[in-house]
Amino acid sequence: MDKVVEAVEEVKKEWGEAYVKTQEHIKAIEEYGKSREEKNSLQRLNGLAQDGLALLNSLQFKLNLLAPQLPAIDSVEAARSILKSWMTQSQNLRMRSRNANLHASANLKKAAREERELLFGDGEKSAIRRRNLQTKAGMTSAAESITESLCRTRQLMVQEVERSANMLMTVEESTEVLRKAESEYKGHHSLLMRIRSLLSTMLCRDVIDRIILAVGLILFSCAVLYVIPKRLGY
Repeated sequence: MDKVVEAVEEVKKEWGEAYVKTQEHIKAIEEYGKSREEKNSLQRLNGLAQDGLALLNSLQFKLNLLAPQLPAIDSVEAARSILKSWMTQSQNLRMRSRNANLHASANLKKAAREERELLFGDGEKSAIRRRNLQTKAGMTSAAESITESLCRTRQLMVQEVERSANMLMTVEESTEVLRKAESEYKGHHSLLMRIRSLLSTMLCRDVIDRIILAVGLILFSCAVLYVIPKRLGY
């Protein structure tokens, strides 16, 4: 198998794996806050999701560079079609990431509200909850826990706003890089076509020159063979 074809297949495999993992991270962000015990922080999940999106962009750029080097025109067109599909899927993942963070923020707010209602409500569950926090240390710890929860929620919202701004800048930069790469590819492709045309013309001229030279040599030989016997009187 051609090395370029092997490289393209490897990029496809890596992109598929990265896409699945990024989807999982975004799903975890969307579900964040529904459970009282989270394995990873929201910031870490966002970092993993952003790393996944960056890897997808890198693989798209790599495929964009490899596609023109494929040996068959059909393979080049197929690679371009895959690249367009990848760009659409990556854009959808970015939108899902933003929406997932909004869901996470809503989940955290809901959890904090439920905790306050459970502590200060009039129902049986609220009474049981307060009974378990009768001691001064328990009440102080609960108040600190609620305060910390609210501070974390606020901090996460601020981080999300900053991350969204950074993500938009990254998306714009990546889009600009892809546009430049596409423009460069079109220029190289046009140059390669001109070179190919010139080579074909040179090959044709070389063949014609060889034929003319051979015909001239034959005619010259015939003339020599005709003139020499005449001169010698045969």
